[in-house]
Amino acid sequence: MIITDTHTHLYSEAFDEDRDEMITRAIDQGVSRFFIPAIDSTYTQGMLDLETRFPEHIFLMMGLHPTHVKEDYMTELQHVEEMLEKRSFYAIGEIGIDLYWDKSTLDIQKEAFIYQIRLAKKYKLPIVIHCREAFDEIFEVLESEKSDDLFGIFHCFTGNLKQAYQAISYNMKLGIGGVVTFKNGKIDQFLHEIDLQHIVLETDAPYLAPVPYRGKRNESLYILKVLEKLSVIYNKSITEIAEITTKNSIDIFNI
Repeated sequence: MIITDTHTHLYSEAFDEDRDEMITRAIDQGVSRFFIPAIDSTYTQGMLDLETRFPEHIFLMMGLHPTHVKEDYMTELQHVEEMLEKRSFYAIGEIGIDLYWDKSTLDIQKEAFIYQIRLAKKYKLPIVIHCREAFDEIFEVLESEKSDDLFGIFHCFTGNLKQAYQAISYNMKLGIGGVVTFKNGKIDQFLHEIDLQHIVLETDAPYLAPVPYRGKRNESLYILKVLEKLSVIYNKSITEIAEITTKNSIDIFNI
């Protein structure tokens, strides 16, 4: 059984004490494909080091996270472009709009989002979207940029059923993680109405640990708890859920 974590920040400082052991724990339990989103240029070397240590398991993205879109965002986008020119990546991400922390940067967040969508099209790569309190703004951009070569993953999807269908209409898979196990997460109430072909698994480690680890450091091994929850929601075996969602990840990332 191959399990794919489509979104995990394994370079995070939260793993500095036991990174290799944590990754090995997950691999030993069948979680053998880790897709690593970028944040900004300060994390690039850490991502490259991960790939060097686990070359068969680590798949890197490149991009500028919306909460890191600051005054110097054009310099950061230049770094993204330079890295894309230098070597191959599997997605542009994570990119998008986050209005939870700072609404004042909306305009430049939008600019950075559109810029990176166009980079994804240029390099024929999927995008991985970060959306927090910004569904309308994200959908507005996706509508303006929609095309056959726009596709990817709506990371950490926490919207309602209507928003789920809208995301899917833009060729996006829904990234489902620990929130599906939360009592107040709500997505577990309608997820059965979404065909599994539109779902990929993720942890967003070290964030958003599933129940019973909620509030603690998340790690990729805990994706098994997400898998168990989806097995109940879809009334399918864990093996079948893993197989379908891994196939979906292959369709997106082309590996």
